[in-house]
Amino acid sequence: MIITDEVADLDTPAGPMRTYVYRPADDGRRPGVVLFSEIFQVTAPIRRTAAWLAGHGYVVAVPEVFHELEPRPGVVLAYDTEGADRGNAHKIAKELRSYDDDARAALDFLAAHEACDGALGVMGICIGGHLAVRAAINPDVRAAACFYATDIHKRSLGKGMHDDTLDRLGEIRGELMMIWGRQDPHIPYDGRRVVQDALTEVDARFTWHEFNGQHAFMRDEGARHDPELARICHGLVLALFHRRLCGT
Repeated sequence: MIITDEVADLDTPAGPMRTYVYRPADDGRRPGVVLFSEIFQVTAPIRRTAAWLAGHGYVVAVPEVFHELEPRPGVVLAYDTEGADRGNAHKIAKELRSYDDDARAALDFLAAHEACDGALGVMGICIGGHLAVRAAINPDVRAAACFYATDIHKRSLGKGMHDDTLDRLGEIRGELMMIWGRQDPHIPYDGRRVVQDALTEVDARFTWHEFNGQHAFMRDEGARHDPELARICHGLVLALFHRRLCGT
């Protein structure tokens, strides 16, 4: 049994950040994972991903990535052109520092949560994959699972579209798992090589997985979903977190 209805509004410099918590219903203490969503915020597929991870023994916190840009908590953008346009506009309207402040707030919340044992990891999808990489700059993050992380190679996250993620990869002390789709137009071959070369140059601890899949192949809605690839990747995520967060 898992608890799926816990909600917290976390203090950030840009205002309260609605965060959803998924966790096992027993009284044990478990590792914590911050799950960063796509640009559409906390959609049904993101909620199912959080519930899946909680069902494997983790306390999962899912923050709303554009909390200061939407008029109220709980806004979910549709998986359509209008929703994508709105999310992409938010992506470059938000201050880069605010993304980092949000990650720190979510990590601190999990570390202090009564159900968390203090071991921390992060996971992210699309923009969330990029945010997971940046969150891993925090030295208390032991592992990061990053799915088709957008914009790292272009340095285009946040207001001004000139982020420093590539320059800060050497600060990461935990283990990264980078997963990509070869047919993803948002991160083409040359873009993936930029990221891989940068990680190699700083001697980062990382694994690299490329699959024949489209962007959003993990999302269990829409034509691009690939259930078999999702099954494989779920196994990779659990292997990483069990090894790095659970000590097994």
